[in-house]
Amino acid sequence: MHIESLKGKVSDAEWQLRVELAALYRLTALYGWTDLVFTHISVPVPGESGHFLINPYGMMFEEITASSLIKIDHQCNKVSPSPFPVTPAGFTIHSAVHAVREDAGCVMHTHTRAGVAVSTQECGVLPITQQSIFVLNSLAYHDYEGVALREDEKVRLQANLGSCDYLMLRNHGLLVVGRNVADAFLKMYTFENTCRIQVDAQAGGKLIEVDPSIRRDLDAVFKTATKGMGAEIAWPALLRKLDRLDPSYKD
Repeated sequence: MHIESLKGKVSDAEWQLRVELAALYRLTALYGWTDLVFTHISVPVPGESGHFLINPYGMMFEEITASSLIKIDHQCNKVSPSPFPVTPAGFTIHSAVHAVREDAGCVMHTHTRAGVAVSTQECGVLPITQQSIFVLNSLAYHDYEGVALREDEKVRLQANLGSCDYLMLRNHGLLVVGRNVADAFLKMYTFENTCRIQVDAQAGGKLIEVDPSIRRDLDAVFKTATKGMGAEIAWPALLRKLDRLDPSYKD
């Protein structure tokens, strides 16, 4: 399906954000975190209170481009035209987070095999890996209430999330809140690997937990480990990877 380019028809800030979000959708496909068309990532539009960008419902993540992303408001009305609908469950979850988290520069939700597997475990995330301690530093849980279609669930999801950046949706999947697109990718990468390794480790012998004393001051540790660049230490390399494979996400 032909999608008309929006380059030059939206603000420079919005276009740059569209390109970054489209890149994140492509990376989600590349790393195998998709569930056909049933997960979602969103970003608030700069300078437009209450508007955010989300995927066109029915488009595979490897097809998504900067121009195909849909702009919607907090009532799920399309602000920009699109031949595609908006995912109802995606709207419920993302509008809930964006409504209460001004720091949410990007919200990302997945249904990966490992993420869903750990979400069904009563123990939740275990402190058994280097990856897990960063997740546990800012992790919350939200109990399953069925497919996220009801308005009243928003209040409970918001309360459970609080100020945390990682949310395990019980019996459902994973959600992260990033300062920006790059930060959301790195958080989900860490969350997903935490779950994958945990499932693998549980198939073996007795697990060794990380000493609680090591799980302190992790924000400072992360800053030092990334030379103060945070997720930006990896994001440019990921964009170069996409450009080598298929730069059409920029269209």
